[in-house]
Amino acid sequence: MSADAGLERIGVTGHIYLTRATEVLVADALRAELRRIGGGPVRGVTCLAGGTDQIFARTVLDLGGSYEVILPARDYRDAVIAPGQRASFDELLDRAVTVVHTGHDRSGTAAFVAANRELVRRVQRLVAVWDGEPGCHAASTDRTVDRARRRGVPVSVLWPAGASRTPPGAH
Repeated sequence: MSADAGLERIGVTGHIYLTRATEVLVADALRAELRRIGGGPVRGVTCLAGGTDQIFARTVLDLGGSYEVILPARDYRDAVIAPGQRASFDELLDRAVTVVHTGHDRSGTAAFVAANRELVRRVQRLVAVWDGEPGCHAASTDRTVDRARRRGVPVSVLWPAGASRTPPGAH
C-alpha cells in the first residue's frame, strides 16, 4: 500500500482559456484552497486539459502532493493539446501516479463527458475554477459541478477577483 493511498482525492474542473494574468491568480487561489481543504499533501485527479487542469497539477506537485490523470481518449494529446503545449502536457503526464483511459478512441464531447464522470466518481471533493457562466456543451465546467453536487461531492468554486478568460481562438 502506498503512503498516499489514504489521502482524500480532490478533483479539478475549470476553464481552459485563461489570460496569463489569470493563470497566476488561479495558481494562487488553488494553492490557498488546497492548503485549506487538504491540510497537507493531497492526491489530485485531473484530465490535464490546458488551463485550469495543468495549473492544478503543478500546484499539487508544488505542495508535495501527487495526482492521477484521466485521459478522455487515445488521441487526446494530438487532437486536443496545442502543439506548443505538448511538452508541458507530456511532462505532467509522466509525473502522474496513475493514468486512466476512458476507453474512447477519439476526443469529442462523449469522451470528455466520460472523463468528467470518471473524475467525479473517483473524488471526495471537487475544486472548480469557474466564472459561474453556463457552458455550451455537455462536458462544460457547469455540468461537471452539477454532477458532483448531485452525487453529494462537496464543491469549492474559485474565480479570483480580476480573473478573465480568453476567447478559444486567441491561444
